[in-house]
Amino acid sequence: MDYSQGKLKTRQVIAPHAIKRNWHLVDAGGQILGRTAVTVARHLQGRNKTTWSPMQDTGDHVVVINCADIRVTGQKLTQKTYYHHTRYPGHLRSTTLQKLLDDKPTEVMRKAVYGMLPRTRLRKPMIQRLHLFAGGTHPFDKHFSS
Repeated sequence: MDYSQGKLKTRQVIAPHAIKRNWHLVDAGGQILGRTAVTVARHLQGRNKTTWSPMQDTGDHVVVINCADIRVTGQKLTQKTYYHHTRYPGHLRSTTLQKLLDDKPTEVMRKAVYGMLPRTRLRKPMIQRLHLFAGGTHPFDKHFSS
């Protein structure tokens, strides 16, 4: 490959103090789970910004409200299963999407978004900027009053 023709794509590194973190409010009520999770994951990664770089965490804060009113298509409420192992022999636990929505509605959205983030050391700081609420109220009103 001839790099003299400008075919090598280079990225610009931004100083950590120069990264501006915005706040986004997403209303998940009546929205489809996967499509909403894609939008949230893109904002957490900062892919909507012109300064995005895969080696830097340039993402924003995302507040998701009405997680309890999320929709899924098909038979996922009864057929989709989440697994968790307690690390004891034979202790593989499973739960359906319907039961998880009834018990912890925010956990369904968190798991969907977490699975869409890159599997690097940037994943943990990205998911920490995700704020989930089952109802329509949240304590971050000061960030959205403009």
